[in-house]
Amino acid sequence: MKKLTLLASAVALVFSCNALAKLPADQVARLGQDLTPVGAEKAGNAAGTIPEWTGGILAAPAGYKPGDHHPNPFADDKILFTITKANLEQYRQFLSPGQIALFDLYPDTFKMNIYPTRRSASFPQYFYDATKKIAANAELVEGGNGLRNAAIGIPFPIPSNGLEAIWNHIVRYRGVAASRNGGQAAPTAQGAYTIIGFDEQIMFKYSHPDATPEVLQSENILFRFKQSVTTPARLAGTALLVHETMDQVATPRQAWTYNTGQRRVRRAPNVAYDAPGTASDGLRTTDDFDMFNGSPDRYNWELKGKREMYIAYNDYKLHSNNLKYSDILMPGHINPEHVRYEKHRVWVVEATLKEGTRHVYGKRVFFIDEDSWQIHVADLYDNRGDLYRVAVAHGLNYYEVPTHWSTLEVYHDLNSRRYIAIGLDNEDKMYDFSVTLSDNDFTPASLRREGTR
Repeated sequence: MKKLTLLASAVALVFSCNALAKLPADQVARLGQDLTPVGAEKAGNAAGTIPEWTGGILAAPAGYKPGDHHPNPFADDKILFTITKANLEQYRQFLSPGQIALFDLYPDTFKMNIYPTRRSASFPQYFYDATKKIAANAELVEGGNGLRNAAIGIPFPIPSNGLEAIWNHIVRYRGVAASRNGGQAAPTAQGAYTIIGFDEQIMFKYSHPDATPEVLQSENILFRFKQSVTTPARLAGTALLVHETMDQVATPRQAWTYNTGQRRVRRAPNVAYDAPGTASDGLRTTDDFDMFNGSPDRYNWELKGKREMYIAYNDYKLHSNNLKYSDILMPGHINPEHVRYEKHRVWVVEATLKEGTRHVYGKRVFFIDEDSWQIHVADLYDNRGDLYRVAVAHGLNYYEVPTHWSTLEVYHDLNSRRYIAIGLDNEDKMYDFSVTLSDNDFTPASLRREGTR
């Protein structure tokens, strides 16, 4: 097993209900000093292949207008080298087992173009301030199935266990509200596909500048999410509404669906865990969405440490409206010519299924970018211990917010030799982070209106 390095203050352990210690003042003081404001190591690595973090992207490129697909601020960067099946052994130590499996499964077509590392992740100052403010008092609720004493910021910038690290991903900053019009595709093994179009809206209550731990605890809402299918015609009008709670012990996730055939809004308690994702051909689970979402209560979580790894980062070329979906989607995997990989440090979190619970994944290993708390790779194992799927988030800095988030998520099913790509918007409108949303936009009545438009 590869050797993993930890920050001096972090300890690899399996979470227990007693592991609720708050962060000491001397550790909080490191934020913005030797650590970045979200807890990453500010310094580069000894080899010079990972640079120092100097603030990330601080301004949009000249000529950019909100609503545009984002011009590539690193367009002049050249490929340093390319990893293929032929030279894989040279770079194995910087890849996950799931990534390696893609080289084995598609030896003639899968490759990784490696570019210079750009630590571009950046966030608003109020988010940094909130992280430092809450770091000393943020806690997991009993059993780790929720948060308290936290708002806006990263609750555990120096995590001491795997549950803290996964909660950092769940509540990471992605703006206050957003809408997008895009879609997904699940090509067959031969490459045929149908675009499933979506209209989506999300409101992050946790990240609002006026959010406080007291208000969040009282309302018990992390975010509200609404999704309606726009194409093809046979699925159009199907809609989903989710209210995600902050303390899932007090109130589990609430979800509703609208079905055009029944013309009724129904409660949907099964929109969770390993229920199949919307129109996914069974290629992902509900809790795969956003690389991991929902309640973590079915797993034991272990913080394995930190390592260097090649991940899809600053994928502005893949995000470009100069590409058509047909340029991206191909049999087996997306077109590697449009993907940018860089070496970054990632936290490694391993989740193993608790005895007495069920899920199609017996083990999940998450590789979380230290600069943003975005999961960039997830290796997913079945209940026999065999590698089943590998998920990849293609991240970039949405510099008008600013935030580091995925432009595309790709879930590879190794058994069927298929994948599903979620977030295709090259031929559609970009994320709109300026949208104004309210609680009234996320009621069951609003879901019916969305489905019957």
